Amino acid sequence: MNINQLRTVLREIITKTDLTPCVVGHRGVGKTAAIIQVAEEIDFTYTSLRLGQMEVGDLVGIPYRIEDEMHWSRPSWWPAIEAKQTLVHCDELNRAQQEDTLQAIFQFVEPPARGQQRALHTHQLAKQHRVIVAINPPDGSYQVATLDRALLDRMVVLQVESDAVCWGQYANQQQFDAQICQFIAGNSTFLATGTGSYDLQIEPSERAWEMVSTLKQSCRFPTELEMEVYSGVIGREAAVCFLSWCAEQRQRPLNAEQILNHWEQFADQAAAQRDDIQAASMSALASHLGEKIQLNDIQQDNLVAYIEVLPRDMRFGFVKTLLRIPAIATILSKDRYDHAILDALSKISEEVA
Repeated sequence: MNINQLRTVLREIITKTDLTPCVVGHRGVGKTAAIIQVAEEIDFTYTSLRLGQMEVGDLVGIPYRIEDEMHWSRPSWWPAIEAKQTLVHCDELNRAQQEDTLQAIFQFVEPPARGQQRALHTHQLAKQHRVIVAINPPDGSYQVATLDRALLDRMVVLQVESDAVCWGQYANQQQFDAQICQFIAGNSTFLATGTGSYDLQIEPSERAWEMVSTLKQSCRFPTELEMEVYSGVIGREAAVCFLSWCAEQRQRPLNAEQILNHWEQFADQAAAQRDDIQAASMSALASHLGEKIQLNDIQQDNLVAYIEVLPRDMRFGFVKTLLRIPAIATILSKDRYDHAILDALSKISEEVA
């Protein structure tokens, strides 16, 4: 993805999840500038850790003793509990010169378990703060360490590449020399080269699928970027298979179970269904409701929410069908559903008259 696309993805991940993005790209492509800009846009304080220059003590603090207990002082860069939301940028992760430094930061880049806080040794990071990583690719061009699969498995790897249009926009915003802008506009090959896909050995795992689930439920990425994002978690092969399967599922009519019990997950798909597919969903749902089942309050709300997304003519016909089911007619007549049902009921009354 290019820098503009990267900013879009980072905003979604940082503001809507507690996952750790890992931005991979060649020198000078704009990784750090993009991260700083995103922090400014979402009103986060930006803190940078140059891990290639740090030792373990810089991360975990200096030990001190209180009576018979050992404690560690909070590092100066560590965001305080009451501090404004902060984006901690772990830069040069794979340039950490000491193995123990890399092992120490391992815990910090790992997203916190459900209900827990992100931690580093004895320090816990307040829930409003976020962590992001940036590295150069291990393609032989840089003096970097190879990150093992266990570490990569804890991050959302986002590969960013040089893009002449994005660079041109940035150059104009920063008021670069006009002749340089004109020259690069006609000679984009003189920007960074070697921006192909990097072999980071990303493969699917149980943890990776949980991260994809979090991304899918919490974030809304442009369709053209979904493959890029999911590939950075489960690998390209698994991402291709998964998104192909999802595309096939979208061509199938939603069933009663999906509409009544998982509406939030399928609401967008329901609204986008073609009329012929929508008709199949309506028929399946009407048949299910005709089996004298009892709907709880959430299922009732989901049923009415589905009715609301239907085109006007289809909504009228569907409500007319549902009113033939006494238990469902009672539900639809509730005052709290007037905003969705009243129009259809008025039209039915006109027909009867």
